[in-house]
Amino acid sequence: MHLLKYKYQPEKRSKSWLSTIFEHRRRLNKHFQDSPSLKKYFLETFAECYQDARQQASIETGLELNIFPVEYPFNTDECLNQDF
Repeated sequence: MHLLKYKYQPEKRSKSWLSTIFEHRRRLNKHFQDSPSLKKYFLETFAECYQDARQQASIETGLELNIFPVEYPFNTDECLNQDF
């Protein structure tokens, strides 16, 4: 959801948002290192989770749901990549 908000609300981007994205990526990658089966689960449920994130981003931003693409604009590697 944070990546969607960051992409579709450029006027509201802040260092705080970047910090939040960085921290969540760090935590996910750490959990995947500690328990590789979690990454498999993440990959299996990514599409479903994206639809939830899309709805949540719409609610939090006040933007229409159709602003956020039905197909996720980021692949799983991009979602986890600290340099993306």
